[in-house]
Amino acid sequence: MVGAALEDVLRPLAPQVLGVLVRRHGQFEACEDAVQEALLAASVQWPAEGVPDNPRAWLLTVGTRRLADHWRSEHARRRRETTAALLDGLDEAAPEQPTGEDDALTLLFLCCHPALSPSSQVALTLRAVGGLTTAEIARAFLAPESTIAQRISRAKRTVAGHEFAMPADADRTSRLGAVLHVLYLVFNEGYTATSGPDLHRPDLTREAIRLVRQVHRLLPADGEVAGLLALMLITEARRPARTRPDGGLVPLAEQDRCLWDRTLLGEGIALIETTMARAPVGPYQLQAAIAAVHGEAERSEDTDWPQIAQLYRVLSAVAPGPMVTLNRAVAVGMVEGPRAGLDLLATLDDGPLVGHHRVLAVRAHLLEMAGDRAGARAEYQEAAIRTTSEPERRYLEERAARLG
Repeated sequence: MVGAALEDVLRPLAPQVLGVLVRRHGQFEACEDAVQEALLAASVQWPAEGVPDNPRAWLLTVGTRRLADHWRSEHARRRRETTAALLDGLDEAAPEQPTGEDDALTLLFLCCHPALSPSSQVALTLRAVGGLTTAEIARAFLAPESTIAQRISRAKRTVAGHEFAMPADADRTSRLGAVLHVLYLVFNEGYTATSGPDLHRPDLTREAIRLVRQVHRLLPADGEVAGLLALMLITEARRPARTRPDGGLVPLAEQDRCLWDRTLLGEGIALIETTMARAPVGPYQLQAAIAAVHGEAERSEDTDWPQIAQLYRVLSAVAPGPMVTLNRAVAVGMVEGPRAGLDLLATLDDGPLVGHHRVLAVRAHLLEMAGDRAGARAEYQEAAIRTTSEPERRYLEERAARLG
């Protein structure tokens, strides 16, 4: 087992193992270091020796031994008995005793502790639960990597002394917004990787869906939890049609809709229809409703763009932001014409998305619709230069070449 296949095994295990170690021993930062060392050991040993029968227990054993080694070197005199107890009775094939809770879910709520600022909650959770690198998190925040590294380091120190346990109901509610935002970002990174040779990182989308299902079971009446789950299910249903055999990107309008996962699609559409009928409408529900309208169209030309434009208008009032404006510009262009879409897009010219490859790509698309082939080609070329995703870059270069 090498490369992506090994990463698919290790990535979902990392937050689970980290959750167990933090629950057992506290000391968040030391536990995360131990997990990283265990993952490194697995990446070296497993390709040569094979994956153990119980990968999670193997990682727990190695991680615990790394903790013991650390404590032995740091506090030899004071911690000798503790480190001996940690090692006593451990066996790499021994299964972890169930606690009745999902440790990754508990870890998720710990990372969203109210002692942290919202931005620190998101950054720490993306690192500890999502397994994203500091560089990937920086791109998600549109912030310098050094800033994110400092933010994560401070957040680790802040949560280090807090109990590892699922919070009480009121505290859980106060953390819910950050939890959902983190899961949303983890899913988005898995669905469209910000960098690298692959468009998708299915390990991230699967873990995000698994965790949001857990939150939905905890809070079945919460409309935004259900909305986020519906959004993920509908979006994930399209993944089989998003790439060609060579890994190239296939845009929504050109996808073979027979390849969509009808089970996930049906579950997501049914969930959002039920939720919007009974719960106060929020941004995740609105995004899920937009995805459902796309999902219900048998062909691209059957898409109900006026309804989508109207939903984006509501979304921009409920949760305004540059990415909402970006997506709304496409819908407005489809309904009112490309010039109207370009006018809306121009409102982003002095915001955080200035020069972002997706703004350039949308502008290119609208210019192409308007008949400005030279302008569209230049925007596609510039977008291709700015993206760090290889599949997106190839797609944008192909679009530019078609207009050559």
